[in-house]
Amino acid sequence: MVLRDDDQTEAEAEAEAEAEAVQPVDSEGRATALRLLAFSSPHTRAFHLSWLSLAACFFAAFASPPLLPALRPALRILPCHLSAASSASLLSALLSRLLLGPACHLLPSRLVLAAVSLLSALPLPFIAAVAASPADYIALRAVSGVSLAAFVANQDWVAAIFAPRVVGAAAALAAGWANAGAAAAQLVMPRAFELLRGPLGFTTDAAWRLAFVVPAALQVATALAVVFLADDDDVPGNKNKKNNKKELEGSGSFWEVLEDGVGNYRGWVLALTYGYCYGAELIMENIAARYFYEKFGLDMDSAGAAAAFFGAMNVVARPAGGMASDELGRRFGMRGRLWGLWAAQTVAGMLCILLGRMGRWSSSSVAPTVAVMVVFALFVQAASGLTFGIVPFVSKRSMGVISGMTGSGGVVGAMTMQLLFFSGSKYAIETGISSMGAMIVVCTLPIALIRFPESGGMFCGPHSSSSAARDGDY
Repeated sequence: MVLRDDDQTEAEAEAEAEAEAVQPVDSEGRATALRLLAFSSPHTRAFHLSWLSLAACFFAAFASPPLLPALRPALRILPCHLSAASSASLLSALLSRLLLGPACHLLPSRLVLAAVSLLSALPLPFIAAVAASPADYIALRAVSGVSLAAFVANQDWVAAIFAPRVVGAAAALAAGWANAGAAAAQLVMPRAFELLRGPLGFTTDAAWRLAFVVPAALQVATALAVVFLADDDDVPGNKNKKNNKKELEGSGSFWEVLEDGVGNYRGWVLALTYGYCYGAELIMENIAARYFYEKFGLDMDSAGAAAAFFGAMNVVARPAGGMASDELGRRFGMRGRLWGLWAAQTVAGMLCILLGRMGRWSSSSVAPTVAVMVVFALFVQAASGLTFGIVPFVSKRSMGVISGMTGSGGVVGAMTMQLLFFSGSKYAIETGISSMGAMIVVCTLPIALIRFPESGGMFCGPHSSSSAARDGDY
């Protein structure tokens, strides 16, 4: 027998019970289990659409570098232009991520995700079509950098779909799988270029320009899928931004939401520490191939293959970090999540120091160096997953702002380390890597400052006062 409310028909109650059997939910309609193959569940469909759309954005963000051999002579690109283009991409990603935090609170996250995909996709092939100078290449990278802001909307959407007990694993899995889009760009873009230039008969100049239709098409297709195949009404836990007037009124205006998020010190601490896990990932993806080429004498193809192991770990390591965060949360509460993040990121920093030192030891061979890099990748990428296992608990009112601050911290950390250790010839590349590792260890220490009223922190328990704010009240 199915129990139902007075205003609920027996058929509606039966349908609700059937849906509960497919996907268990909490009192707010959020999924309490991550069932990846339960496609009849709107939560599962929304999850897959979220990471596929973000993967298309990562593909677009990293579509240009694989085509540089063709782009360089056509646009007269010099090394200084490459540095400027990288900075433009990071800066546009930073500014966009900061803006998307409040936007995700005021609008459904899925629509924000779709809007970012479309706005960054549509100009891409047109800029490529008319590009004629280094400035145009910088503009191309700046526009594609905006697509990296989709990460904020993705994480906010996933946090609205899943209950706290599984949100860390779900968020990390979505981000980890989406990161595969960057690796896919490395494989697909050169092949698209060769296909256009070879069998289809286009000139070299026309082929690389037309190749940018590929990332744009992927972004448009996934954005439209997000708009038309997912609906906030299908996922009760995600309706708050559209239908829950009481919560919106309690949260206040755009500026009040922004002020609440910016005023929460926990968000700033997580932004700092995320800058030295995800920021280190960005640095390694830029320098790993050069490290193996310069220090171990590998040819370009072999150096690239060795460096590819670092990015490939994202598919496994980041989801593992999210799952570890959820398990630690179940066993030890928020204190377990904080200790897990500190431990993983500190170990990552030590491995980064070792990785740099191996480039200075003449007896070091490629195989053990790659092994150290892979283990470093596992820990530093797991730390990213562990970070976003904590983010949803920082502020219920301003979760989008906190997510945007944390995501932006990753970009700021990368820019800081690039400027300090990898710009110019002040440091050898192996010295820069070891220095980055030391910075990771030091900048992970502020995690000890995070304390939640009901949960406590790494070295202290919860507030004893009964009048203390609850974890979800700020």
